[in-house]
Amino acid sequence: KFTLARIKENYEAYYDIHYPGEERETMRPHNTSPIYEWHKANRAVFGEKFAWERVNYYQRSDDNEALRPQDWAGHHWNPNVVVEHHTTRSAAGIFDESSFAKIRIHGSRAGEFLNYVAANDVVRGENRAVYTQLLNSRGGIEADVTITAIAPDNYLLITGTASARHDLTWLRKIAAEKNFTNLSIDDVTHDFAVFGIWGPKAREIMSTICDIDLSHKAFPFARSLPAKIAGIEVRMTRITYVGELGWEIYVSTKVPGVPMKVWETMINAGKPHGAIACGYRAIETLRLEKGYRAWGVEISTETTPFEAGLGFAVSLTKPDFIGKRSLVEKSEPRRTLVALTFDDITRVPFGKEPIRKNDRIVGQIKSGGQGFTINKAIGYAYLPTEVAIDGDSIEVEFFGTWVPARISRHSLYDPQNERVRM
Repeated sequence: KFTLARIKENYEAYYDIHYPGEERETMRPHNTSPIYEWHKANRAVFGEKFAWERVNYYQRSDDNEALRPQDWAGHHWNPNVVVEHHTTRSAAGIFDESSFAKIRIHGSRAGEFLNYVAANDVVRGENRAVYTQLLNSRGGIEADVTITAIAPDNYLLITGTASARHDLTWLRKIAAEKNFTNLSIDDVTHDFAVFGIWGPKAREIMSTICDIDLSHKAFPFARSLPAKIAGIEVRMTRITYVGELGWEIYVSTKVPGVPMKVWETMINAGKPHGAIACGYRAIETLRLEKGYRAWGVEISTETTPFEAGLGFAVSLTKPDFIGKRSLVEKSEPRRTLVALTFDDITRVPFGKEPIRKNDRIVGQIKSGGQGFTINKAIGYAYLPTEVAIDGDSIEVEFFGTWVPARISRHSLYDPQNERVRM
């Protein structure tokens, strides 16, 4: 029913003009968060991803049009995203990420299996979270994930909302082909709500409602620990997708009302500190500014971790894993993913714009957006290694006009990760 309705909508809209950020309308809402009604009551504007209803932003004010992007990129733009972006950077943003896909891998060979499919070493002990990619035999990125060891034979893999079916199928395919027995791979997305809190005041806020020590010494980055919030058992993982101090909180959905209680406790604790609920469009501007990659956007099956600047998430010293041989052969890539910045923050690329250097086309934009902290428009592109020189100028074409941009090979925001690990 969902597929037929969506096919009909796509067919009817085939010749329409489609602007960046456009949303489909049929069969909504389909999948919703356990706190969906709270979002509705608090003026959330929803988007949809892989049949999940998700908050794009909350409607608070419409009085800041000065930053609206020029041309097509500004059609679905909203100034409330700017408010949520700055609040996350200065205080804290609280996000509902329940749509993120969650896959449980458990059994006596779970660690062995994951170390074979993942490029990084994921067997680092209980309660550790590891960022890694799953590669194909060519070294291309099949998935961009975080894997947490709940127990020696029990792991939780987190991936993007739209990657759920692809990644689950990939894992099961490899397990069957390589005869990994005593292993279960299950989609547990609906079993947990996930709430993120990020920002310089995140620790101060969570310390008022959490029963464990959240200091950096007791709870360092990439650690995952059981805790209680408002007397409710949760799992807190110190990780980020926005470039700020914070945690993801996993709450069981088995008992109705429990996720809502945790969410409202977090919201109420955050109010005295200036924290607000935020949506996915703020996450997008924050992660672009920080330089975090998104699968299907900056990285794909046709890009390797070394090309994408993700070599830190590869362990070539561990035994064989899928794609290792190809990575060794391609350890010095011919192209490199770089950030491009534009001084005019309203001159926003949204993908496919050609790039030239000395009148020669050298690439095209993969993604783009606005960096409200650095006050610049941002684009990401793969450039030939000899062209990808940090600080050099380059040109990007916007609707027939060539606009100068600056190349950056490092994170545009907090390149030393001081805020993430504070």
